[in-house]
Amino acid sequence: MSPLQLSVYWRLSLIFIFTSFLFFLDIFTAAIVTATCRHGNTSHGTLVPNSGTNQSWPERTKRGNQDSVCSWTDWLSYGQTLFMVGLLLGSLFGGAICDRFGKRPVLLLGVCMHTMCGLVPAVLPQPLLFLAVRCLTGICCCFINICSFSLAVEWTRPAARLWSSALLPFCFSLGMMGGAPLAWLSPTWRQLHLSLSLPQLICLPLFFSIPESPQWLLLKQRTDVLDVYRSNSPADEQCLDVLLESAWSDLQKTTAGHTQEEPPAGHTPNGIIHQLRHPTILLRLTIMSYLSVATALTYYGICMNIGSFGVGVYSAQFFSGITETPCLLVPLVRLGRRPMSMLSLFLSGAACFLSFLLSRYNCEPVLVMSLALLGKLCIGAAIFISILYSIELFPTVVSSGPIIGCGLCVLLPETSGVTLPDSIEDCDRQPRPRPLSIVDLWRTRNKFPDREDTS
Repeated sequence: MSPLQLSVYWRLSLIFIFTSFLFFLDIFTAAIVTATCRHGNTSHGTLVPNSGTNQSWPERTKRGNQDSVCSWTDWLSYGQTLFMVGLLLGSLFGGAICDRFGKRPVLLLGVCMHTMCGLVPAVLPQPLLFLAVRCLTGICCCFINICSFSLAVEWTRPAARLWSSALLPFCFSLGMMGGAPLAWLSPTWRQLHLSLSLPQLICLPLFFSIPESPQWLLLKQRTDVLDVYRSNSPADEQCLDVLLESAWSDLQKTTAGHTQEEPPAGHTPNGIIHQLRHPTILLRLTIMSYLSVATALTYYGICMNIGSFGVGVYSAQFFSGITETPCLLVPLVRLGRRPMSMLSLFLSGAACFLSFLLSRYNCEPVLVMSLALLGKLCIGAAIFISILYSIELFPTVVSSGPIIGCGLCVLLPETSGVTLPDSIEDCDRQPRPRPLSIVDLWRTRNKFPDREDTS
């Protein structure tokens, strides 16, 4: 790898580690409030010792003191909701903003605002301000996610792009494991926010050295910036030549495909509506939409309720992060998109359903949590694969949910090793779905034994 590539990878990895700190902040704030606030006297804003946890400290505040959090604990339950609203808003506009202004400036803006969102509640613990900050944190997390994945993929050669997509979720899981002990060592509201925000604030100057996406610079004809990157080192020059050649080839193919269409309706509003009405696109869109809803409900349902399994919230969060680390090994699996999606969805649904049954019969909390985290591990793999699957299925331009999604995957074609579709006709020419067998799984596994997956 060239020096610029290494610069991109390790800085984006660091950003993803810090992003996970505030992503699950609501879990830790709820634990601190539960451990320190006297429920019968919350209006007085009194924090009392709790001998049952590590958080035993005397801290008292006066009535009406603005530094008190116990006087508005009921507001904290809305923080998680507004955070998810922020994620929704960021996903709606993040992609368009990145394409308009560039990945690097949007990423830097998101990182800076994300850091401030962690510091503001420590200085001004006000209920309405806290809720507004949580919503803004969700928007920043979504911007960071979109820009980071784009930069990582576009700074990677096509044959290895699957690995760059697996690296960032792995770093996110490391952040989950690192955030748990930091929160455990922070006994107060202010210390919690400072301990989770100051590391990112300290490392903030390092992120300003992240280079812009070469593909975006090529589209915007910013050759002066590309020349600066080339002059950095011979390895960077060679790397950029390969990346730009690949990006230019893709751009020429897309342009040629559009000029051959009469009229080029694929990019007009009427053309998009026409594509959505096509039976092939409509079927795939329906299936992938359901899979997105099912995986999101399962993943966030487990992550955001990690403290309800009867195990300590900090240890549960640590092990929750461990279950996401195997995502780095997903590129090594040679089963194809469809069988891998079906297997991960079925195992996730089965594990979550079994965890639910055991919890109803008051089984050992560790066993219940272990099964739930196994379901989270499988659903994480399904989410990772669905991102690639969605790209390959469309033109360029909660327990039972995963099990039903497993069945719906039968209606999708296998796309591993198939050329990406640029039109509805390309979608129609893709292999028709047919029932899977053990022979099919073995053939798919050995289809590309000696080369990287170039999808």
